[in-house]
Amino acid sequence: MSMFSKVLIVASLLLFSLLFLHAAADDHPALQVESVDQAGISPSTPYKMDCGGACAGRCRLSSRPRLCNRACGTCCQRCNCVPPGTSGNHHLCPCYAAMTTHGGRPKCP
Repeated sequence: MSMFSKVLIVASLLLFSLLFLHAAADDHPALQVESVDQAGISPSTPYKMDCGGACAGRCRLSSRPRLCNRACGTCCQRCNCVPPGTSGNHHLCPCYAAMTTHGGRPKCP
């Protein structure tokens, strides 16, 4: 066997193994890179948060609980996240903290 045919066989095997690994990465979810939106939330979050319960806890001390629950529910549906406690802690949920009203004020309680 000539040197050229040995190099050709090795190059073919290398190319085949790279193609095989690429195909395996497409099928295996642990090897895929997941995209993240601007607010830092993954579009395919593995679980759906209980927005009703989370917002009830968040708004329990509010002077306007119905308004608070409505705004919190909208934010929770969009972000799938509600910060813990009755106020503050917005740094724990960047999407929730980034939402604003048309007037530029924070939307989420």
